[in-house]
Amino acid sequence: MIESEPDLDQLDPPKRRNALVALIVALRPKQWTKNLLLFAGLLFTVDVHHSMGDFARAGLGFVAFSLLSGSGYILNDVLDVASDRNHPRKRYRPIAAGEIGVTPALVFAVFATIFSLVMAFWLNLRFGICASAYLATTVVYTLRLKHVVILDLLVLALGFVLRAVGGAWVIPVPISPWLILCTLLLALFLGISKRRGELVAVSLGRRHGRPILSEYSAEMLDQMSTIVTSALLMSYALYTIQSPAAHHHNYLLGSIPFVIYGIFRYLYLVHRHALGETPEDILIKDRPLLASIVLWAVATGLIIAQPWSR
Repeated sequence: MIESEPDLDQLDPPKRRNALVALIVALRPKQWTKNLLLFAGLLFTVDVHHSMGDFARAGLGFVAFSLLSGSGYILNDVLDVASDRNHPRKRYRPIAAGEIGVTPALVFAVFATIFSLVMAFWLNLRFGICASAYLATTVVYTLRLKHVVILDLLVLALGFVLRAVGGAWVIPVPISPWLILCTLLLALFLGISKRRGELVAVSLGRRHGRPILSEYSAEMLDQMSTIVTSALLMSYALYTIQSPAAHHHNYLLGSIPFVIYGIFRYLYLVHRHALGETPEDILIKDRPLLASIVLWAVATGLIIAQPWSR
């Protein structure tokens, strides 16, 4: 069971880290769980004969996107360093805490970005284009769109879609429109839940909210969540029935209960435990939710891989 966070103002500050550890923390490795979407292309084509090279390319694609997203977090922390130093939680981030200088952090981010893009284009041209689009989206979001209501959610969702598309292109395998639709709706579901969690945390005095939160209300976010959750469940159910993969694998319907449980469990944590502002922590720490994701992946992989499902 995951519990509500304590008041972060009451927590002891972390011990000062050395430069290397602080740099790794600044890349926010816990956020890299989002990049597991790059393996969706492999999961949904597990019935196709994949060489070891395909698995290697998918792994390198994960590394490239992790470095790109980490560089984006460094840019965000550099731009927000002044406000972060006055924030009860963010003041302990490596750049705000002075564990890494602004200039060294930016230099590292630039080199990490260049290295990631070179790796992406080396893997293949389309994956490089996808990684470049993700980088452009991240920069535009950081500089401007994170302050624009509704667009902030849509741009975050686009980042998830680009991860899924990149995972298909890096192998490469055809991209299913169902993969794009379900990824988009799942990302919106997580983004809306995150905004609601942040809004509740501010109202409870656990957080100092970002400016964009003033444009939202809990009631508005609940309505948006209802729409997106319904669309997400229906889209996934239709995928298991109507998609080309479903025509070849008759038992994909068996994966639906895991999806339903996972979504309902997440909503339970958001509404009953005032969580949601840190999706990466929920996915890692809540054992029932983590179990449902693992079981869904195993069940889906077995259904697609086994000849008896055709």
